[in-house]
Amino acid sequence: MIEFSEEKLKEVNELISHYPQGKQKSALLPLLHMAQDEFGNWLDVPVMDYVASLLNIQPIEVYEVATFYSMYNLKPVGKYVFEVCQTGPCMLNGSDDIITYIEEKLNIKPGETTTDGIFTLKTVECLGACGYAPMMQLGKYYREHLTKEKVDQLIEECRAKQTSLN
Repeated sequence: MIEFSEEKLKEVNELISHYPQGKQKSALLPLLHMAQDEFGNWLDVPVMDYVASLLNIQPIEVYEVATFYSMYNLKPVGKYVFEVCQTGPCMLNGSDDIITYIEEKLNIKPGETTTDGIFTLKTVECLGACGYAPMMQLGKYYREHLTKEKVDQLIEECRAKQTSLN
């Protein structure tokens, strides 16, 4: 059964309490982040239904939000998610070449995860760092002015971190 721990439920209730009565849906975005972090770094239907029940809203209201934002994963992802911006400024500065390079280097297409479960490649809309194009988000950090060499370095850094964790 999908359920937050008692401690996490206290955090949820504290978060919801910041919004006026009847406006608990305003807590949806941060609550989806909490759920994604808690339940395997992705949001499957039972998790989204659980979030809806916590906010006393219809499940479709959660699905609409979770499917709109690229920051929510709707299927399992790798330990490291390369979210490459593909909007105009990044595209004009070579993001298509970076995406193709990552595809070839990791043998995956956007939306796929490597067979070892370490990397996922996603293409996303504007990340708001147009002056640093081409760029990607990797976890909480932006990686800017991407080149093939910088991508190689990122892949090696991630592999090294993964090896040290094992």
